[in-house]
Amino acid sequence: MEEKIIVCISCYYKGYDFMDEMKVLGNKIILVTSENLKEKNWPWHAIDEVFYMPELKPSVWNLEHLIQGFSHLMKTRKVDAVVALDDYDVEKAALIRETFRIPGMGQTTHRYFRDKLAMRQKAKDSGINVPEFTAVFNDNTVNEFVDKVPAPWVLKPRSEASASGIKKILTKKQLHEALNKLGEERHLFLLESFKPGDVYHVDSLTFNKEIVFTSSSKYLAPPMQVSHEGGVFRSKTLGRYSEEFKALEEINAKVLSSFGLLNGATHTEFIKGKEDGKWYFLETSSRVGGAHIPDLVEASSSINIWREWAKIEDALLRNKKYSITPPTGYYSGLIIALIKDKEPDYSDFECEEVVRFLPIDYHVGIVYKSDDAKIIEERLDHTAEKINAEMLNILPPKSSKLSS
Repeated sequence: MEEKIIVCISCYYKGYDFMDEMKVLGNKIILVTSENLKEKNWPWHAIDEVFYMPELKPSVWNLEHLIQGFSHLMKTRKVDAVVALDDYDVEKAALIRETFRIPGMGQTTHRYFRDKLAMRQKAKDSGINVPEFTAVFNDNTVNEFVDKVPAPWVLKPRSEASASGIKKILTKKQLHEALNKLGEERHLFLLESFKPGDVYHVDSLTFNKEIVFTSSSKYLAPPMQVSHEGGVFRSKTLGRYSEEFKALEEINAKVLSSFGLLNGATHTEFIKGKEDGKWYFLETSSRVGGAHIPDLVEASSSINIWREWAKIEDALLRNKKYSITPPTGYYSGLIIALIKDKEPDYSDFECEEVVRFLPIDYHVGIVYKSDDAKIIEERLDHTAEKINAEMLNILPPKSSKLSS
């Protein structure tokens, strides 16, 4: 079997299972990552070569240097695929593919999965509900928008992988102050109506334009709230036959086909408006969900999204068929919180529903599984109360790398 060369790009420590599976399938793995992640527990047994990039600021590399380095690498190696393991790496990978004519998502499609302004416009043009929004390039356009759409509004970065940098704005004066403060970075933001409601995430896998797996879950505290106010991050999966699941499956399929996704893993967020009960598209990304969402998905479905994504990439490279085993139908729940101690004492949390305790420094992280949705909810509520009462550490958001 001919060995294929896969370059994995990641400025975060993630994708262990992906690289491990790619190696098992008989491929050569080259990792390009940030210099400050040298000491991380990468799957070294699966990685054939590693190259490090200095960070200009968190997650940002000099793209010209990246291209030069890649050019040097290509002299002696024929790269078959370039894979972005994190949201921040999607544009790096797209740039490399376009420059070196490597198959996969190029820069036009990548914008729909990375630039929130492009994705909102595309969704709106495709007849998908989105909160009212506007670009903030022009003063008159902004003023017209705020006169027409009642406050509160949300000023958010067009390409941030996490909820950091999002500002909730209550008055026109506050908005103008925020825009002035952004200065030359103003064009990198958009303004939208703040829609109160429950936030959901859909994690799916696509092969040759066909969605082969979907998992839908509901955040019990929106990521934006956790990132701004600290506190406990919780999510629970929805029953596969519930009305909410069916509605999300349908709207997710519409988003991915409209955006031109051909293959791979996606993490997409929707909000169910409190006032009108309608589903609104929030954002999507062509990657596996963060914040240990793959653990939540695997507990309920027995599907490891990272490994299945590797199998999809391998099938595409080798022109093979791909099929996925039918998912199991359990309910699962995930809870993560920033705490005072480096390593939590989990003895008080032991119970038969625990699938695993997550090893994250200064965090408590637990994944639950049951065939009863009610039990999952009770576990998440009880654990959140206990963490809030005894362990929680509220720190400025930047100290916690929790992004979904």
